[in-house]
Amino acid sequence: MDGGGHYNPRTVEEVFRDFKGRRAAMIKALTTDVEEFYRQCDPDKENLCLYGYPTEQWEVNLPAEEVPPELPEPALGINFARDGMQEKDWLTLVAVHSDAWLIAVAFYFGARFGFDRADRKRLFTMINDLPTIFEVVTGTAKKQSKEKSSVSNHTNSKSKSSSKGRGSESVKQTKQAKEEDEGAEEYEEEHGETLCGACGELYAADEFWICCDICERWFHGKCVKITPARAEHIKQYKCPTCSNKRARP
Repeated sequence: MDGGGHYNPRTVEEVFRDFKGRRAAMIKALTTDVEEFYRQCDPDKENLCLYGYPTEQWEVNLPAEEVPPELPEPALGINFARDGMQEKDWLTLVAVHSDAWLIAVAFYFGARFGFDRADRKRLFTMINDLPTIFEVVTGTAKKQSKEKSSVSNHTNSKSKSSSKGRGSESVKQTKQAKEEDEGAEEYEEEHGETLCGACGELYAADEFWICCDICERWFHGKCVKITPARAEHIKQYKCPTCSNKRARP
């Protein structure tokens, strides 16, 4: 079962691109689309699986009927455990099984198209450079809990430093330029390893990011549909996962 028809990546780069697309889809299901994912995993339905597709789309559906299936199948019956566990623990369990499935699919393609030892090693290295779905979902990929206070302290210190030195205009401008350069370097060092809680991609200085005031994870504005202008009017930002944390029936 695969969205958008059959697709058989044949090179290491193509398999990795396939892996990234499927991974992004499953992260989306378990983070930004978690409410809809939860709803679709009805325990009263038959055995259900979470599928991620190269197009970055996800689907909850029954397993493939053909035996053996064209591709390795994801964990079966994820819906049965939904109401018997805490939501966070259930999502973590699905994340772990999703990681295992992604690896299985990637190395299935590697075996099918005759990747040698060097190709397999290169593929695994490329995959291993990305955080796992488990790490993204649980927020353990990086030490993100301290980053919000770091940004706040950095912003305050930068504001204070830029207000100092009221001497000659030329000295002031030189000092400010130096402080801004140092501040930019410090900011890059602090956030260079920050991961988006939705897509799992690394921080980039030229993109707008926003931090959840509840779980303190960072997100691309585009991933959670928040613009800089809109963020100015938000007193307390809650990411989609935290917004959806409420008592289940």
